[in-house]
Amino acid sequence: MSRRHSTKYKIDRRVGENIWGRPKSPVNKRPNKPGQHGPNRRGKVSDYGMQLMAKQKLKFYYGDITEKQFRKTYDEANRRKGNTAENLIGLLESRLDAFVYRSKFVPTIFAARQFVNHGHVTVNGVKTNIGSYRLKPGDVVQIREKSRNMALVLEALGSPERDLPEYIEVDPKAMTATYIRMPELSDVPYPVQMEPSQVVEYYSS
Repeated sequence: MSRRHSTKYKIDRRVGENIWGRPKSPVNKRPNKPGQHGPNRRGKVSDYGMQLMAKQKLKFYYGDITEKQFRKTYDEANRRKGNTAENLIGLLESRLDAFVYRSKFVPTIFAARQFVNHGHVTVNGVKTNIGSYRLKPGDVVQIREKSRNMALVLEALGSPERDLPEYIEVDPKAMTATYIRMPELSDVPYPVQMEPSQVVEYYSS
């Protein structure tokens, strides 16, 4: 098993959910936490514990971004007008690596970060290799011509596993994706329930 897949599956086991909706996730058959005592780890979870798990689950979903990056995103969401929880989701979905994954150019969020870091995409015609780069509505992301025949790209584009959300418009022939608008929580096709309001409570307490 590749390191990328073993990392994903380990995270699924930790949170007890198949957070990326992958068909081979171990929690599909064994929804216990890892370790020999996993099946016996029960008991009431505190409010703090629930908030922490909500934060970890959301952070893990976006490729286990660093705590510093995640906190910075939360602070930006809190500064903006409107609902902080909704702002947080919108900002996370505006990340270039998340957008590349969501556009089905690559099969996993981990692959998306590596794909961006290796310089395979442009934003509005300019090569951009920073996964945390924040897109704005109207921005156009394109796979560079030399990278369009990569196996993982062709595999991802042909996969029926994920649906494209309405806030992204993809042209498979040109291998471009346009960021139409910043989404709300209800727009994002998470395979599991995300609770950004719990994340807000976590950082507010």
